[in-house]
Amino acid sequence: MHSLPVTEIFHSIQGESTWAGSPCTFVRLTGCPLRCVWCDTAYAFRGGEKMSLDDIVSRVREIGCPLVEITGGEPLAHRNAFRLVARLLEADFTVLVETSGSEDISELDPRARVIMDLKCPDSGECDRNRWENLVHLGATDEVKFVVAGRSDYEWSRAVIREWGLDRRVRKGLLGALLLSPVWGQDGPGLECLAKWVLEDRLPARLQTQLHKHIWGPDRRGV
Repeated sequence: MHSLPVTEIFHSIQGESTWAGSPCTFVRLTGCPLRCVWCDTAYAFRGGEKMSLDDIVSRVREIGCPLVEITGGEPLAHRNAFRLVARLLEADFTVLVETSGSEDISELDPRARVIMDLKCPDSGECDRNRWENLVHLGATDEVKFVVAGRSDYEWSRAVIREWGLDRRVRKGLLGALLLSPVWGQDGPGLECLAKWVLEDRLPARLQTQLHKHIWGPDRRGV
């Protein structure tokens, strides 16, 4: 029987991406090969409960929200995560997949909506970015940059332009480019990021972590 290690399954408000503010069921899988300096979900690195795909889908059905996000940790580090995504799509859920981009996304069901969190240099995990993933992103997918300082912003701007992500967004070939500051650390706030984005005319969407504004940064299951 196919199974996955699950840290938590909960119903909350989507805090990030173009889906921010929407009710969403979250399936947080356990384990991550990355160790980002500013990680806010280190509790999902280990432990968790082994659950069959049937039981996970059943729990998601019980909650009854049409929008589901598969997250972690790094969910795509588990082969059965691809099966779970397909199962939920077949059950008519809209499925978001939050991934660092360190794992190959080419085998994901194309109906899934990828939110790829490319790692900036100050995360400490920039070398884990799997650049070939960018060619697999389409019109419903999004790319996120978490920015700790000016150098991270300039790196993000260079990646956006080098890979033509700005042109793809303008042409509707990519869902969105997202920029956000690292929560709770010294560095650029939203006003500073807004200034930089406007100066550079980047077609990027600024975002904050809405769930942390609602419930605070340390509360789990939200």
